[in-house]
Amino acid sequence: MIEIIEKTLLTGLGALSMSQKKAEELVGELKERLNLSEEEGKKLLDKLQQTAKENQSKLEAVAQDEVKKALERMGVVTEEEFNSLKKKVDALEKKLKALEQ
Repeated sequence: MIEIIEKTLLTGLGALSMSQKKAEELVGELKERLNLSEEEGKKLLDKLQQTAKENQSKLEAVAQDEVKKALERMGVVTEEEFNSLKKKVDALEKKLKALEQ
């Protein structure tokens, strides 16, 4: 039964990131309702926190990817592209100065 509740809670978390206090309150309520031991409650809390951290990391990665795609659609160059173009301009300026002399 605990496994079913864990799976339900973990599924329900989705991309939500729970605060420490909220997670502890939730586990406290579940301990009371389901007569969970302190050890079972701690394990559940640890699992919820780990899942929340993983979901937060995934959400951050998705957000970074979407920003990158949006910048590409807008035609904004990356730092690498900018530095490459800067080197080319510097080289062309040197050639132009050499021709002027």
